[in-house]
Amino acid sequence: MNKKKYASVLALLALSLTSLASQAEVTANVAASSNYYWRGITQSDDGAAVSGGIDYASDTGFYAGTWLSNIDFGDAASTSYEMDLYAGFAGSIDDIGYDVGYIYYAYPDAEGDIGFGEIYGSVSWQWLSAGASYLVNAEGDATDEEDMLYLELNASFTILKDTELALHFGHSSGDTVEEWYGEDDSYIDYGVSISKSGFTFGLLQTDLDADDDLKAYVSYSLDFEL
Repeated sequence: MNKKKYASVLALLALSLTSLASQAEVTANVAASSNYYWRGITQSDDGAAVSGGIDYASDTGFYAGTWLSNIDFGDAASTSYEMDLYAGFAGSIDDIGYDVGYIYYAYPDAEGDIGFGEIYGSVSWQWLSAGASYLVNAEGDATDEEDMLYLELNASFTILKDTELALHFGHSSGDTVEEWYGEDDSYIDYGVSISKSGFTFGLLQTDLDADDDLKAYVSYSLDFEL
């Protein structure tokens, strides 16, 4: 490639990157909660959690981000925080929204290698959404089975003034579920929450014999552009 063509390619690349940057959005979020639940199970040993993340999104539908939170697995693993890394594509076709991507749950200060990754996808229509997540890779100490599927159905409605009522139903299945929780190879989790101005109050429950009590939590979150 001669110098003129090389310079032209560099100029075109710089212009493309500048155009992409002008169309992109970078946001951040912080939150504090009385408990950190993941699929109905506490990740903070029923203690408070503080979390935060940064997200990049472009007009093409591509997005990527990271999210961190303190955690406490008790005696199961010596680790103090979780760091999620994810990327995907989201958009809509007529009135149907879609979101597909990959997320990796990392635990950098764990004594063992317990990180794992999932692919996920969801569709939404007005107030209703449905999604699925499937375990596709796991580090050696995370699970011996690498078999877990999560299905969820969510609905959200605006009630009163600027108040959102959300309903959730989830189903976890697979040999990894039995390995982690020591019961059947499947369980359900369900909950309801009310949110307004960043504040959320929620109730949730699972049908696990060892963890079937009704749980309540409160949280506050804040989103802002960078």
